[in-house]
Amino acid sequence: MLTTAGAAWAQERTRIKVGISVGNSESTFDVVKKVAARDGLDIQVITFSDYLQPNEALAAGDLDANAFQHQPFLDSQIKSRGYKIVPVGLTITAPLGIYSKKYKSVDQLPVGASIGIQNDPSNGNRALLLLQKAGLIKLKPGVGENGTNATPLDVIDNPRKLKLIELDAAQLPRSLDDLAAASINNDYAFKAGLSLQKDTIAVEDAKGRYANLIATRVEDKDKPWVKKLVKAYQSDEVRKFIETEFKGSLVPAF
Repeated sequence: MLTTAGAAWAQERTRIKVGISVGNSESTFDVVKKVAARDGLDIQVITFSDYLQPNEALAAGDLDANAFQHQPFLDSQIKSRGYKIVPVGLTITAPLGIYSKKYKSVDQLPVGASIGIQNDPSNGNRALLLLQKAGLIKLKPGVGENGTNATPLDVIDNPRKLKLIELDAAQLPRSLDDLAAASINNDYAFKAGLSLQKDTIAVEDAKGRYANLIATRVEDKDKPWVKKLVKAYQSDEVRKFIETEFKGSLVPAF
């Protein structure tokens, strides 16, 4: 029969699987793994090439945690799919950019230009807000903020008659040659060799509601290994790596 201390030891995990998206998260998690190992936690990283599978895998029990999404995206996934997933700690902010290979500023975009945006609700909303911030479109009052996702149907002013082309987030870098510009998430842009500093004509503010996070299933949120995972990510060592490696294209959110 296990003692109380023995039962607690038996329940404490020393090896976990964490889902991340392709790109800059991979090198960051190389550092996280080293920090966590010193605290007795062995992290196996599983890399995904889209934004739907990591939550599916977590909900199904194939992962113990994931670290790839911001709160508005998680909220939309919970609402549409009923996941019992919660945030447990912040990681980085990856500012969204409007990228172009043809133009150097929003002022150069011609009438009727085709602009690619993400087809998932939260990132599509994010793209539309950035286009509005850049002065290219105007959205209906009350949409786009406070949990109400905007869609192209909510555009009430589009003086340049921009054509908003909705595509899967992973397809946008590959489609950039055929578009005047495209809203591209930081990890996909990084993988495609695009620079937030050199290849964008509009960029989100560095810190805001789109900070990325670590998420777990509700029943795991208070487990000792979760605290170790968050502690490892939010360590000074990881902070210094992010600031040195990405030079402002990624910003620590902790």
